[in-house]
Amino acid sequence: MIEPALADAGLGDAEDDDFDAHEAPDADLPDHRYHDRELSWLAFNQRVLELAEDASLPELERANFLAIFASNLDEFFMVRVAGLKRRILTGLAIPTNVGRAPADVLSDISAEAHALQLRHADVWTHQVRPALSDAGIEIAEWHELTDAERNTLGDYFQAQVFPVLMPLAVDPAHPFPYISGLSLNLAIRIRNARTGRQDFARLKVPPMLPRFVEVPGSGEILRYIRLEELIANHLDDLFPGMEVLDHHAFRLTRNEDVEIEEDESENLIQALEAELLRRRFGPPIRLEITDDMDDVTLELLIKELDITDQEVYRLPGPLDLRGLFDLARIDRPDLRYPPHLPTTAVAFQPGDSNERPDIFKAIGRADVLVHHPYESFATSVQAFLEQAARDPQVLAIKQTLYRTSGDSPIVQALIDAAEAGKSVLALVEVKARFDEANNIVWARKLEKAGVHVVYGLVGLKTHCKLALVIREEDGVLRHYSHVGTGNYNPKTSRIYEDFGLFTADPQIGKDLTRLFNELSGYAIEKKFKRLLVAPLHLRKGLLRHIDNERRNAEAGRPARVRIKVNSMVDEQIIDALYRASMAGVKVEVWVRGICSLRVDLPGVSDNITVRSILGRYLEHSRIFSFENDGNPIVYIGSADMMHRNLDRRVEALVRLSSPDHIRELHDLFDLAMDPNTSSWHLVGGGVWERAGDADGEPLLDMQDRTMSLVQQRRRKRTVR
Repeated sequence: MIEPALADAGLGDAEDDDFDAHEAPDADLPDHRYHDRELSWLAFNQRVLELAEDASLPELERANFLAIFASNLDEFFMVRVAGLKRRILTGLAIPTNVGRAPADVLSDISAEAHALQLRHADVWTHQVRPALSDAGIEIAEWHELTDAERNTLGDYFQAQVFPVLMPLAVDPAHPFPYISGLSLNLAIRIRNARTGRQDFARLKVPPMLPRFVEVPGSGEILRYIRLEELIANHLDDLFPGMEVLDHHAFRLTRNEDVEIEEDESENLIQALEAELLRRRFGPPIRLEITDDMDDVTLELLIKELDITDQEVYRLPGPLDLRGLFDLARIDRPDLRYPPHLPTTAVAFQPGDSNERPDIFKAIGRADVLVHHPYESFATSVQAFLEQAARDPQVLAIKQTLYRTSGDSPIVQALIDAAEAGKSVLALVEVKARFDEANNIVWARKLEKAGVHVVYGLVGLKTHCKLALVIREEDGVLRHYSHVGTGNYNPKTSRIYEDFGLFTADPQIGKDLTRLFNELSGYAIEKKFKRLLVAPLHLRKGLLRHIDNERRNAEAGRPARVRIKVNSMVDEQIIDALYRASMAGVKVEVWVRGICSLRVDLPGVSDNITVRSILGRYLEHSRIFSFENDGNPIVYIGSADMMHRNLDRRVEALVRLSSPDHIRELHDLFDLAMDPNTSSWHLVGGGVWERAGDADGEPLLDMQDRTMSLVQQRRRKRTVR
């Protein structure tokens, strides 16, 4: 029997105040032992691009990966590049995690990002667009259309596009207009036919209209034209009496990160709303232009936007391939991944098809570990909260909300519970990046319904994924808890891979009760029995477990560390893994995005393996597993191994106790690390190599395989 015997190992879950990471033995660790985090992020986005390059994937999925790449890169510039530039300008720039000056890293980012954007454009032009065309979806150019098609599109332009266009001239009477971040624009040079004077005009491509306009009467082959292409061929209608000399597309990226001095702001909501208004006017950090733009137009843009040559990205058109997300509306299931239908977790399946499952009864029998999106969010997390809202025995519900959907049934369940007279606490993290405005709306709606809304602790983001239901049963209060790795968001739960633990364990219930009380108060209690909580002690707890594996290896006992995260950056954690590796501990790291850990340090990283898996689902769960001399200790939770998570956020990991759940996660790791599983392998120099076919056979798709295994579990239950 597998049992996490923490007490026997001298590693009780209550934080050990006496442990210090620096107590680990001195090791001759090399100076240059980390990869640059920004360049590692670009390497991650390259892996996304490689999925678009994969001709074995369905055509519309390849187009979607191109859109994901573009969206990812936009956020990278708006946040990471903007942050670097801000620190340089303010004189606060400190060396990066690899000891290089931020200005040098910025130069490297510019070169690498430009190369990736050129590759991105080439993949669309020479691979994905032709593949879509072969499959019956053509993205046409204006000159490829017939006269009849042009006339029909002209009617569409006059009726649907022309009324919402706003051409803005630049002349002595009209200053250069404000260019909003991420907007797609046309820079137009015009000449007055009467005076011969040349002027400049800017035309914003309306973001509320479909980016791809269907060409009517195309028959079996679906044909589309880009909206900016349609507009560009009707510029004469916008400038009557003027001669249109030239036009070029351009796009500006601005610094859109938000900074708030919370301790100086009595009302966080009002301060955040003011900062969101300022975000729109953040300084420019990237100018994308088409490669045919003339020097006169470019010089004007550089001058008026106050941007440097390094910040100009000259690219083959079309710009802003986020527009490829629009192709999702095309009804061609044959050009997409075969559908995966989430199953209901075995524990939550009703005994009779006509009865409604009792979520509390199921959790009361045994802990339930749910794996999304393979197992349904709607019939687990959502059902848990909806049942709590209508159950007369439920007295209180407490929950954290970091990101949720626009029509969230989770929020509605909390509102229903409050209106039914239950005590409801919602900790809404209004500082969740790019979801700030949405979360403000939800916070106010919850408050209006009578929910006690709090915003967490000053200076910290509350990122942990927690829900607690207090239920009266036979005169005794019982705690029903959910601790997850992903957001309470029904929409992203369909594409984000995450775990969630449901438990009636009284100790976890007590831990969550205390944690919620402290989140709505002033401080975080440093000791919990079944949780590791940041910012005070989560890192320290993980370092303690890693160091225990090192000691076990040195004593000849079984030792292994397995970590699955989105990002691996924290230097203390990485150094602890290096020391464990040097002692003979087998270290397996499964990372989706950034990885500053190196595997090419002889004598230091010899026992470290790093894998990355990307596919139809976004790998989002965080898992921490320690061999513990044959009595495995496994945590799941919300924390990545980054400074912001470990030092500036409230994060929580929960220790699993069920041997079946521990075995399930170990089996998942075995599958991810299997050489026959499709994955990327981190090799020397920060390079990621995609594993090739095994003996000419395609490698195993881990996500497809996981779906099959989950469905098999359900079929076994049905047979019984």
